[in-house]
Amino acid sequence: MNEFFEEAIKEAKLGLHEGGIPIGSVLELDGKIVGRGHNRRIQKGSSILHAEMDCLESAGRLTAEQYQRATLYSTLSPCDMCSGASLLYKIPKIVIGENITFRGPEDYVRSRGTVLILLNDERCIELMTEFIKSNPHLWNEDIGEP
Repeated sequence: MNEFFEEAIKEAKLGLHEGGIPIGSVLELDGKIVGRGHNRRIQKGSSILHAEMDCLESAGRLTAEQYQRATLYSTLSPCDMCSGASLLYKIPKIVIGENITFRGPEDYVRSRGTVLILLNDERCIELMTEFIKSNPHLWNEDIGEP
């Protein structure tokens, strides 16, 4: 498996270890990790710190040209908010760990020219399946469901 995707999985497991939702993300640019993050909504009491948002925040300010050469790795299909951020910065490729437990607006993201690579990695599916089963109220809060 890709080393960058493996780092995203490490981020997901770190989030779970911290008491949060096990979703991780990494931003790769020119063969190097320039940003990494995990869902920290619970840990930080945040409304927006999904893994991809945390990852982009940790990357700091990049130029438009840098974003347009980057690849975003996420253990779960990015939601509307995270997909929107990737579209805003014109990140050309997103590698998705799985979209079985949750599917973001993948068709729309593709229609905007982004290449999506879906892995359906069993580790990601298992992490999310177990978390959702054990913490349905936290999961529903995370995806904006009552």
